[in-house]
Amino acid sequence: MKILQNTGVPIYLQIAGQFKEDILAGKMEQGEYLPSIRSLARDLKISVITTMKAYEQLEAEGLVTGVQGKGFYVNAQDSQMLREQHLRKVERNLAEAIQAAKVAGLTDQELQEMLHTLLQCQEV
Repeated sequence: MKILQNTGVPIYLQIAGQFKEDILAGKMEQGEYLPSIRSLARDLKISVITTMKAYEQLEAEGLVTGVQGKGFYVNAQDSQMLREQHLRKVERNLAEAIQAAKVAGLTDQELQEMLHTLLQCQEV
């Protein structure tokens, strides 16, 4: 796990975000336990409070459940919810790309051609 100090994004959100991506991408399975709060804090050289805040964020989003004395484990993920999460991410990224294209002065046609080219490169 990589934590960047100068991004302006709080460390607990970086941790939660990385776990969230892993969970939604299926890299962490239902019932799998997250590293203990203390061990993750020690490994990342951060406060236990920061780690706890990250885990509480994941729990608030329904991605994990905390069990007293055992830690936090990954909840079952509804495939429809996963699809919606990914669709929202795609929409955010495309909206950002559209904005960047406007700033760069690209026409809609040029942007569509760029997307088409990138899609073809992914198929190879």
